[in-house]
Amino acid sequence: MPIMSAAERILIVGAGQAGARAAEALRGAGFAGEVGLIGDEPELPYERPALSKGVLLGEEAADTTRIHPAEFYREQRIALHVGVRAEAISPGSRSVLLSDGVRLDYDKLLLCTGSRVRPLIGADDSLGGLHYLRTLADCARLARELQPGRRMVVIGGGFIGLEVASSAAKRGLAVTVVERQSSLLERALPADIAAHVERLHRERGVAVRTGAAVARIAGDAAGKRVAAVEFTDGSALPADLVVVGIGIIPNTELAEAAGAESADGVVVDEYGCTSVEGIWAAGDVTNHFNPILGRRVRLESWQNAQNQAIAVARNMVQDPQPYAEVPWFWSDQHGVNIQMAGVAEARAQTVWRGEPGTTRALAFSLLDGRVVCAVAFNAGGEMRFVRKLIETRAQAPAAALADIGYKLKDLVKNLAAEGAAA
Repeated sequence: MPIMSAAERILIVGAGQAGARAAEALRGAGFAGEVGLIGDEPELPYERPALSKGVLLGEEAADTTRIHPAEFYREQRIALHVGVRAEAISPGSRSVLLSDGVRLDYDKLLLCTGSRVRPLIGADDSLGGLHYLRTLADCARLARELQPGRRMVVIGGGFIGLEVASSAAKRGLAVTVVERQSSLLERALPADIAAHVERLHRERGVAVRTGAAVARIAGDAAGKRVAAVEFTDGSALPADLVVVGIGIIPNTELAEAAGAESADGVVVDEYGCTSVEGIWAAGDVTNHFNPILGRRVRLESWQNAQNQAIAVARNMVQDPQPYAEVPWFWSDQHGVNIQMAGVAEARAQTVWRGEPGTTRALAFSLLDGRVVCAVAFNAGGEMRFVRKLIETRAQAPAAALADIGYKLKDLVKNLAAEGAAA
């Protein structure tokens, strides 16, 4: 085990889910040196999932998103530097320059810089009623505009856009989701499974328009507020407010300027090491090797932000272990809990367990007889068995997966026994 010196200093850039959990993990691993946590928002570290759901609707207080109270950081001797940006890294001198002019030295550096919203090209961000959702401040601004009867257009049919649409519909707004691709959730789910999500929204009164390319967001006569979303086919949708959710961009610039390799994220190995000595990275910003999948991935999820950060933080101060987990995502829409494990493959065969038209079902994606992805609708209790099927790469008969009388727990057990006997 590496020797941990009380004089050693570890800096973490990024005070979100990944950064806060990494700092906590360092202390949990017995690291006695200095720990600094740098974040550009003037907030204690917080979790983001509730921003599109409970907090947006006022059903949960913003304080419930805090990962820890201020006292935790003081007690754990974690120095918080919030409301300041890390402007530059000097790998040679091992220091980080902050936006307030302060320079902090480090022995080891962990980058948890996360991501930012992808802007809609050509949109006038000064228009009232035009929103993005990423931060607590974004959430507060949008929440004030969720007034029953107003017309909302959500641009982007990914998870964030659909969660906002669900919340707005619950509040009584007239909501339309527009997506330029031919189906919702195209990057995340196979089209036939995504169709089930689209049906769920339509049944709850949300209009969905796919294959729709936005030309511009038109303002009112005074040029002060949004008035309509115009499309390249010449059509338009009147709008009182518009929410843009067309993806995120990993914040790789700081790492790249320090010389770290980058390719759709900061490139790290299975231990979280970047190409620059003394610098690690974790969370949304990383393009990392996943030993279970056997390839590189960049994941935008609560699970990866937390668990990869914990694993990498431990690797910085203990004997390193590969970070290897089956990717897992979750979403709540219109009262339906949606959980996804694995990574969707275009060539996969879909096998349903339960009726796809109901609010309780499982959909498996099989490739060469193996489960590579599965989506659970109000069936989250089955996901531990689903993850085991993906992790072991066992041949899973489609008939057994579809048979609701054959418990997944027993299927996993029997496949493991067959594998051991082979």
